[in-house]
Amino acid sequence: MEFDLFVPSFPELQSHFNLSAFWVEASLSVNFAGYCLSLFFVGGLADRYGRKLIILLGLIAFAVGSILCLWAASYYFFLAGRFLQGIGIAAPAILSFLIIADSYPLQKQQFFMAFLNGAKNISVAVAPVIGSYVTLYYHWQGNFTVLLLLGLITLAMTMLFIPAYKMPAQKQSLSLRGYIPLLQSKPLMLLIVNIVLIFVPYWIFVGMSPLLYMDNLGVSLAHFGYYQGVLALVFALGSIAFGLMISKYDQKKMLSISNQILIIALICIAFVTFLNIANTLVITMVFLIFIVGQIIPSTILYPLSLNLIPEAKGRVSAIIQGASFIFSALSLQLAGYFYQGTFQSIGIIIISFILIAVITSFFVIKNRELIN
Repeated sequence: MEFDLFVPSFPELQSHFNLSAFWVEASLSVNFAGYCLSLFFVGGLADRYGRKLIILLGLIAFAVGSILCLWAASYYFFLAGRFLQGIGIAAPAILSFLIIADSYPLQKQQFFMAFLNGAKNISVAVAPVIGSYVTLYYHWQGNFTVLLLLGLITLAMTMLFIPAYKMPAQKQSLSLRGYIPLLQSKPLMLLIVNIVLIFVPYWIFVGMSPLLYMDNLGVSLAHFGYYQGVLALVFALGSIAFGLMISKYDQKKMLSISNQILIIALICIAFVTFLNIANTLVITMVFLIFIVGQIIPSTILYPLSLNLIPEAKGRVSAIIQGASFIFSALSLQLAGYFYQGTFQSIGIIIISFILIAVITSFFVIKNRELIN
Protein backbone atom coordinates (compact mmCIF):
# COMPACT_ATOMS: atom_id res chain seq x y z
CA MET A 1 0.00 0.00 0.00
CA GLU A 2 2.98 2.32 0.53
CA PHE A 3 3.49 2.51 -3.24
CA ASP A 4 -0.17 2.81 -4.28
CA LEU A 5 -2.05 4.75 -1.62
CA PHE A 6 -0.72 8.20 -2.48
CA VAL A 7 -0.57 7.78 -6.30
CA PRO A 8 -4.05 9.39 -6.74
CA SER A 9 -2.52 12.51 -5.13
CA PHE A 10 -0.24 13.07 -8.15
CA PRO A 11 -2.35 15.78 -9.86
CA GLU A 12 -2.83 17.62 -6.54
CA LEU A 13 0.89 17.37 -5.73
CA GLN A 14 1.68 18.67 -9.21
CA SER A 15 -0.53 21.70 -8.61
CA HIS A 16 0.52 22.27 -4.97
CA PHE A 17 4.26 22.30 -5.67
CA ASN A 18 3.98 23.57 -9.29
CA LEU A 19 5.72 20.53 -10.81
CA SER A 20 6.28 19.06 -14.26
CA ALA A 21 5.32 15.42 -14.96
CA PHE A 22 9.02 14.53 -14.63
CA TRP A 23 9.21 15.85 -11.06
CA VAL A 24 5.91 14.27 -10.04
CA GLU A 25 7.28 10.87 -11.11
CA ALA A 26 10.42 11.65 -9.07
CA SER A 27 8.34 11.11 -5.90
CA LEU A 28 8.10 7.44 -6.92
CA SER A 29 11.62 7.19 -8.31
CA VAL A 30 13.24 8.67 -5.18
CA ASN A 31 11.21 6.23 -3.08
CA PHE A 32 12.40 3.37 -5.30
CA ALA A 33 15.99 4.58 -4.97
CA GLY A 34 15.79 4.56 -1.16
CA TYR A 35 14.17 1.14 -1.29
CA CYS A 36 16.93 -0.25 -3.52
CA LEU A 37 19.73 1.26 -1.44
CA SER A 38 18.24 -0.23 1.71
CA LEU A 39 17.67 -3.65 0.16
CA PHE A 40 21.33 -4.54 -0.23
CA PHE A 41 21.96 -3.86 3.45
CA VAL A 42 18.66 -5.34 4.64
CA GLY A 43 19.35 -8.66 2.89
CA GLY A 44 22.78 -9.13 4.46
CA LEU A 45 21.66 -7.88 7.88
CA ALA A 46 18.67 -10.25 7.87
CA ASP A 47 20.89 -13.22 6.99
CA ARG A 48 23.22 -12.28 9.86
CA TYR A 49 20.98 -10.90 12.64
CA GLY A 50 17.54 -12.30 11.85
CA ARG A 51 14.32 -10.99 10.33
CA LYS A 52 12.41 -9.41 13.23
CA LEU A 53 14.98 -6.83 14.42
CA ILE A 54 15.57 -5.54 10.87
CA ILE A 55 11.82 -5.26 10.18
CA LEU A 56 11.37 -3.19 13.36
CA LEU A 57 14.22 -0.82 12.46
CA GLY A 58 12.81 -0.43 8.95
CA LEU A 59 9.34 0.45 10.22
CA ILE A 60 10.76 3.10 12.56
CA ALA A 61 12.59 4.70 9.60
CA PHE A 62 9.37 4.55 7.57
CA ALA A 63 7.42 6.35 10.29
CA VAL A 64 10.03 9.12 10.45
CA GLY A 65 9.89 9.52 6.65
CA SER A 66 6.07 9.75 6.77
CA ILE A 67 6.26 12.55 9.34
CA LEU A 68 8.79 14.39 7.16
CA CYS A 69 6.44 14.18 4.16
CA LEU A 70 3.58 15.60 6.22
CA TRP A 71 5.65 18.54 7.46
CA ALA A 72 7.42 19.24 4.15
CA ALA A 73 7.72 23.00 3.57
CA SER A 74 9.13 22.43 0.08
CA TYR A 75 9.16 19.64 -2.49
CA TYR A 76 12.80 18.87 -1.69
CA PHE A 77 11.87 18.06 1.92
CA PHE A 78 8.96 16.00 0.61
CA LEU A 79 11.36 14.00 -1.60
CA ALA A 80 13.64 13.49 1.42
CA GLY A 81 10.69 12.00 3.30
CA ARG A 82 9.83 9.76 0.35
CA PHE A 83 13.46 8.60 0.22
CA LEU A 84 13.39 7.71 3.93
CA GLN A 85 10.06 5.93 3.49
CA GLY A 86 11.66 3.83 0.76
CA ILE A 87 14.64 2.99 2.97
CA GLY A 88 12.32 1.91 5.79
CA ILE A 89 9.74 -0.09 3.85
CA ALA A 90 12.33 -2.40 2.27
CA ALA A 91 12.67 -4.57 5.37
CA PRO A 92 9.03 -5.54 5.93
CA ALA A 93 8.41 -5.73 2.18
CA ILE A 94 10.93 -8.49 1.48
CA LEU A 95 11.50 -10.20 4.83
CA SER A 96 7.87 -11.28 5.20
CA PHE A 97 8.45 -13.68 2.29
CA LEU A 98 11.69 -14.92 3.84
CA ILE A 99 9.86 -15.88 7.03
CA ILE A 100 7.81 -18.30 4.90
CA ALA A 101 10.95 -19.51 3.09
CA ASP A 102 12.63 -20.19 6.46
CA SER A 103 9.73 -22.29 7.72
CA TYR A 104 8.52 -24.57 4.89
CA PRO A 105 9.75 -26.84 2.06
CA LEU A 106 9.63 -25.49 -1.52
CA GLN A 107 6.15 -26.63 -2.57
CA LYS A 108 4.62 -25.33 0.69
CA GLN A 109 6.51 -22.06 0.19
CA GLN A 110 4.91 -21.64 -3.23
CA PHE A 111 1.49 -22.37 -1.75
CA PHE A 112 1.81 -19.90 1.14
CA MET A 113 3.55 -17.24 -0.94
CA ALA A 114 0.67 -17.43 -3.42
CA PHE A 115 -1.69 -16.59 -0.57
CA LEU A 116 0.60 -13.87 0.76
CA ASN A 117 0.76 -12.42 -2.76
CA GLY A 118 -3.03 -12.57 -2.87
CA ALA A 119 -3.46 -10.79 0.45
CA LYS A 120 -0.81 -8.22 -0.48
CA ASN A 121 -2.43 -7.45 -3.81
CA ILE A 122 -5.92 -7.18 -2.34
CA SER A 123 -4.49 -4.38 -0.20
CA VAL A 124 -2.84 -2.95 -3.34
CA ALA A 125 -6.24 -3.13 -5.07
CA VAL A 126 -8.03 -1.15 -2.38
CA ALA A 127 -5.13 1.28 -1.83
CA PRO A 128 -5.79 3.58 -4.84
CA VAL A 129 -9.53 3.53 -4.10
CA ILE A 130 -8.87 4.58 -0.50
CA GLY A 131 -6.23 7.03 -1.70
CA SER A 132 -8.66 8.63 -4.16
CA TYR A 133 -11.29 9.31 -1.49
CA VAL A 134 -8.75 10.40 1.13
CA THR A 135 -7.31 12.86 -1.41
CA LEU A 136 -10.82 14.04 -2.32
CA TYR A 137 -11.70 14.88 1.29
CA TYR A 138 -8.35 15.40 3.07
CA HIS A 139 -5.98 16.29 0.20
CA TRP A 140 -2.53 14.75 -0.34
CA GLN A 141 -1.55 15.19 3.33
CA GLY A 142 -4.37 12.83 4.30
CA ASN A 143 -2.74 9.95 2.42
CA PHE A 144 0.53 10.38 4.30
CA THR A 145 -1.36 10.48 7.60
CA VAL A 146 -2.91 7.11 6.66
CA LEU A 147 0.55 5.74 5.74
CA LEU A 148 1.97 6.89 9.08
CA LEU A 149 -0.86 5.17 10.98
CA LEU A 150 -0.45 1.95 8.95
CA GLY A 151 3.30 1.99 9.65
CA LEU A 152 2.72 2.32 13.40
CA ILE A 153 0.10 -0.47 13.38
CA THR A 154 2.50 -2.74 11.48
CA LEU A 155 5.27 -1.90 13.96
CA ALA A 156 3.07 -3.04 16.85
CA MET A 157 1.99 -6.22 15.02
CA THR A 158 5.60 -7.09 14.20
CA MET A 159 6.53 -6.89 17.88
CA LEU A 160 3.62 -9.17 18.80
CA PHE A 161 3.43 -11.74 16.01
CA ILE A 162 6.65 -12.11 13.98
CA PRO A 163 8.61 -15.15 15.24
CA ALA A 164 12.26 -15.05 16.26
CA TYR A 165 14.71 -16.17 13.56
CA LYS A 166 17.01 -19.11 14.25
CA MET A 167 20.47 -17.59 13.96
CA PRO A 168 22.84 -19.31 11.50
CA ALA A 169 25.78 -21.26 12.94
CA GLN A 170 28.14 -19.37 10.62
CA LYS A 171 27.65 -15.61 10.45
CA GLN A 172 27.21 -14.26 6.94
CA SER A 173 29.51 -11.46 5.78
CA LEU A 174 28.01 -7.96 5.63
CA SER A 175 30.40 -6.97 2.86
CA LEU A 176 28.92 -6.33 -0.57
CA ARG A 177 31.47 -8.88 -1.81
CA GLY A 178 29.10 -11.49 -0.40
CA TYR A 179 26.89 -10.80 -3.44
CA ILE A 180 29.61 -11.79 -5.94
CA PRO A 181 28.98 -15.59 -5.77
CA LEU A 182 25.28 -14.93 -6.35
CA LEU A 183 25.98 -12.81 -9.41
CA GLN A 184 28.21 -15.59 -10.77
CA SER A 185 25.39 -18.16 -10.69
CA LYS A 186 24.00 -18.29 -14.24
CA PRO A 187 20.73 -20.12 -13.36
CA LEU A 188 20.06 -17.61 -10.57
CA MET A 189 20.81 -14.63 -12.83
CA LEU A 190 18.47 -16.01 -15.51
CA LEU A 191 15.67 -16.31 -12.96
CA ILE A 192 16.32 -12.83 -11.58
CA VAL A 193 16.34 -11.19 -15.03
CA ASN A 194 13.07 -12.89 -15.93
CA ILE A 195 11.37 -11.94 -12.64
CA VAL A 196 12.52 -8.31 -12.99
CA LEU A 197 11.34 -7.98 -16.59
CA ILE A 198 7.90 -9.33 -15.69
CA PHE A 199 7.71 -6.95 -12.71
CA VAL A 200 8.69 -3.63 -14.35
CA PRO A 201 5.77 -3.02 -16.80
CA TYR A 202 3.28 -2.96 -13.90
CA TRP A 203 5.12 -0.11 -12.17
CA ILE A 204 5.46 1.88 -15.38
CA PHE A 205 1.71 1.65 -15.85
CA VAL A 206 0.90 2.40 -12.18
CA GLY A 207 3.26 5.39 -12.10
CA MET A 208 2.03 6.99 -15.33
CA SER A 209 -1.70 6.15 -15.28
CA PRO A 210 -2.72 8.92 -12.81
CA LEU A 211 -1.48 11.63 -15.18
CA LEU A 212 -2.81 9.83 -18.27
CA TYR A 213 -6.24 8.91 -16.90
CA MET A 214 -7.06 12.00 -14.82
CA ASP A 215 -5.23 14.81 -16.62
CA ASN A 216 -5.67 13.68 -20.23
CA LEU A 217 -8.48 11.12 -20.48
CA GLY A 218 -11.02 12.77 -18.18
CA VAL A 219 -11.27 10.19 -15.37
CA SER A 220 -12.43 11.77 -12.12
CA LEU A 221 -10.45 11.44 -8.89
CA ALA A 222 -13.37 9.54 -7.33
CA HIS A 223 -13.30 6.90 -10.09
CA PHE A 224 -9.56 6.62 -10.81
CA GLY A 225 -8.88 4.22 -7.95
CA TYR A 226 -11.19 1.62 -9.45
CA TYR A 227 -9.22 1.51 -12.71
CA GLN A 228 -5.95 0.96 -10.91
CA GLY A 229 -7.37 -1.20 -8.14
CA VAL A 230 -8.84 -3.77 -10.53
CA LEU A 231 -5.33 -4.66 -11.76
CA ALA A 232 -4.14 -5.62 -8.29
CA LEU A 233 -7.47 -7.31 -7.47
CA VAL A 234 -7.24 -9.59 -10.53
CA PHE A 235 -3.64 -10.46 -9.62
CA ALA A 236 -4.68 -11.15 -6.00
CA LEU A 237 -7.58 -13.43 -6.84
CA GLY A 238 -5.51 -15.19 -9.51
CA SER A 239 -2.66 -15.78 -7.04
CA ILE A 240 -5.00 -17.31 -4.47
CA ALA A 241 -6.66 -19.51 -7.10
CA PHE A 242 -3.32 -20.68 -8.47
CA GLY A 243 -2.05 -21.34 -4.94
CA LEU A 244 -4.92 -23.77 -4.42
CA MET A 245 -4.07 -25.79 -7.53
CA ILE A 246 -0.29 -25.39 -7.79
CA SER A 247 0.39 -28.94 -6.55
CA LYS A 248 -2.00 -30.48 -9.11
CA TYR A 249 -0.34 -29.34 -12.33
CA ASP A 250 3.07 -29.61 -13.97
CA GLN A 251 4.91 -26.35 -13.33
CA LYS A 252 6.74 -26.39 -16.65
CA LYS A 253 3.44 -26.58 -18.54
CA MET A 254 1.95 -23.82 -16.40
CA LEU A 255 4.91 -21.55 -17.14
CA SER A 256 4.48 -22.26 -20.86
CA ILE A 257 0.81 -21.25 -20.63
CA SER A 258 1.73 -18.03 -18.82
CA ASN A 259 4.26 -17.21 -21.55
CA GLN A 260 1.56 -17.65 -24.18
CA ILE A 261 -0.68 -15.24 -22.23
CA LEU A 262 2.18 -12.71 -22.12
CA ILE A 263 2.53 -12.97 -25.91
CA ILE A 264 -1.20 -12.26 -26.31
CA ALA A 265 -0.82 -9.27 -23.94
CA LEU A 266 2.15 -8.03 -25.96
CA ILE A 267 0.14 -8.12 -29.20
CA CYS A 268 -2.90 -6.38 -27.64
CA ILE A 269 -0.86 -3.63 -25.97
CA ALA A 270 1.05 -3.07 -29.22
CA PHE A 271 -2.28 -2.73 -31.06
CA VAL A 272 -3.53 -0.09 -28.58
CA THR A 273 -0.17 1.70 -28.59
CA PHE A 274 0.40 2.06 -32.31
CA LEU A 275 -3.25 2.96 -33.01
CA ASN A 276 -2.94 5.50 -30.16
CA ILE A 277 -6.29 4.45 -28.67
CA ALA A 278 -7.47 6.88 -25.96
CA ASN A 279 -10.22 4.80 -24.35
CA THR A 280 -9.53 4.15 -20.64
CA LEU A 281 -11.58 0.94 -20.57
CA VAL A 282 -9.72 -0.53 -23.57
CA ILE A 283 -6.31 0.41 -22.15
CA THR A 284 -7.18 -1.13 -18.77
CA MET A 285 -8.56 -4.33 -20.32
CA VAL A 286 -5.51 -5.03 -22.49
CA PHE A 287 -3.20 -4.42 -19.54
CA LEU A 288 -5.28 -6.87 -17.48
CA ILE A 289 -4.19 -9.60 -19.90
CA PHE A 290 -0.59 -8.85 -18.93
CA ILE A 291 -1.54 -9.00 -15.23
CA VAL A 292 -3.02 -12.48 -15.73
CA GLY A 293 0.22 -13.55 -17.45
CA GLN A 294 2.21 -12.41 -14.40
CA ILE A 295 0.43 -14.64 -11.89
CA ILE A 296 2.00 -18.03 -12.60
CA PRO A 297 5.68 -17.00 -12.93
CA SER A 298 5.53 -14.75 -9.84
CA THR A 299 4.19 -17.65 -7.78
CA ILE A 300 6.60 -20.31 -9.07
CA LEU A 301 9.86 -18.47 -9.77
CA TYR A 302 10.37 -16.29 -6.69
CA PRO A 303 10.42 -19.19 -4.17
CA LEU A 304 12.57 -21.16 -6.64
CA SER A 305 15.15 -18.35 -6.72
CA LEU A 306 15.29 -18.16 -2.90
CA ASN A 307 16.06 -21.88 -2.64
CA LEU A 308 18.87 -22.04 -5.21
CA ILE A 309 21.32 -20.78 -2.55
CA PRO A 310 19.45 -21.37 0.76
CA GLU A 311 22.02 -19.71 3.06
CA ALA A 312 21.71 -16.43 1.12
CA LYS A 313 17.94 -15.97 0.93
CA GLY A 314 18.06 -12.40 2.19
CA ARG A 315 20.66 -11.34 -0.36
CA VAL A 316 18.93 -13.14 -3.24
CA SER A 317 15.68 -11.39 -2.36
CA ALA A 318 17.56 -8.08 -2.13
CA ILE A 319 18.99 -8.50 -5.64
CA ILE A 320 15.57 -9.32 -7.10
CA GLN A 321 13.79 -6.45 -5.40
CA GLY A 322 16.64 -4.00 -5.94
CA ALA A 323 16.97 -4.73 -9.64
CA SER A 324 13.19 -4.55 -10.08
CA PHE A 325 12.92 -1.13 -8.51
CA ILE A 326 16.03 0.29 -10.16
CA PHE A 327 14.66 -0.63 -13.57
CA SER A 328 11.20 0.61 -12.56
CA ALA A 329 12.58 3.95 -11.37
CA LEU A 330 14.65 4.48 -14.52
CA SER A 331 11.78 3.44 -16.76
CA LEU A 332 9.35 5.73 -14.94
CA GLN A 333 11.68 8.69 -15.36
CA LEU A 334 12.08 7.80 -19.03
CA ALA A 335 8.31 7.57 -19.45
CA GLY A 336 7.84 10.87 -17.61
CA TYR A 337 10.45 12.57 -19.79
CA PHE A 338 8.85 11.48 -23.08
CA TYR A 339 5.24 11.66 -21.90
CA GLN A 340 3.05 13.78 -24.19
CA GLY A 341 -0.41 13.15 -22.82
CA THR A 342 -1.15 9.85 -24.60
CA PHE A 343 -0.67 6.14 -23.91
CA GLN A 344 1.63 5.77 -26.92
CA SER A 345 4.92 6.81 -25.28
CA ILE A 346 4.10 4.72 -22.20
CA GLY A 347 3.06 1.73 -24.29
CA ILE A 348 6.30 1.61 -26.28
CA ILE A 349 8.36 1.25 -23.09
CA ILE A 350 5.97 -1.37 -21.66
CA ILE A 351 6.07 -3.38 -24.91
CA SER A 352 9.88 -3.42 -24.85
CA PHE A 353 9.99 -4.97 -21.37
CA ILE A 354 7.27 -7.54 -22.10
CA LEU A 355 9.03 -8.64 -25.29
CA ILE A 356 12.31 -9.31 -23.48
CA ALA A 357 10.39 -10.99 -20.62
CA VAL A 358 8.79 -13.42 -23.09
CA ILE A 359 12.21 -14.29 -24.53
CA THR A 360 13.84 -14.87 -21.12
CA SER A 361 10.80 -16.89 -19.97
CA PHE A 362 11.43 -19.27 -22.84
CA PHE A 363 15.02 -19.84 -21.63
CA VAL A 364 13.86 -20.35 -18.02
CA ILE A 365 11.37 -23.03 -19.14
CA LYS A 366 14.05 -24.81 -21.17
CA ASN A 367 16.66 -24.73 -18.38
CA ARG A 368 16.69 -28.17 -16.74
CA GLU A 369 18.62 -26.89 -13.71
CA LEU A 370 15.61 -24.72 -12.85
CA ILE A 371 12.48 -26.45 -14.16
CA ASN A 372 12.24 -30.27 -14.25
